[in-house]
Amino acid sequence: MKLIIGLGNPGKKYKNNRHNVGHMVVDKLVGVKALKTDGFMNASGIFVEKQVSKYKLHLEDLFVVFDDLDIKLGEIKIQLGKGPKDHNGLLDIYEKLGTKDFWHVRVGVENRVEDKRIPGEKYVLQDFTDEEKKVLEEVIKQICKKLEM
Repeated sequence: MKLIIGLGNPGKKYKNNRHNVGHMVVDKLVGVKALKTDGFMNASGIFVEKQVSKYKLHLEDLFVVFDDLDIKLGEIKIQLGKGPKDHNGLLDIYEKLGTKDFWHVRVGVENRVEDKRIPGEKYVLQDFTDEEKKVLEEVIKQICKKLEM
């Protein structure tokens, strides 16, 4: 069995935030076992650990979908055991699972203008712009095709 978990934050306030791209992907997936975390991003490890235990999952069958500021908007990377330099949700998962050896579905959200660059922790809690949403729709379609195979 393969399990896909989309990271994000709960509630309407965060629904369209860059940090919720994992939840957005799960909403579009069809025909696969996919779940959204039910707590806040920085405590994602509790949810992931619980699901791995519940389904007696081998970690090579776990796919975690999340926003990545190390990758430009419109790009994706699906890599085993490799994530961004800094992502608190993933750090919590690494701590709870004791490893990084699962599939990282890295969805690029970086679209800041160099001379007006706000801190990453503020940026990811902002909603996607209308233009960014158009790019994101195409990216989510690509991810769904890859994960549904």
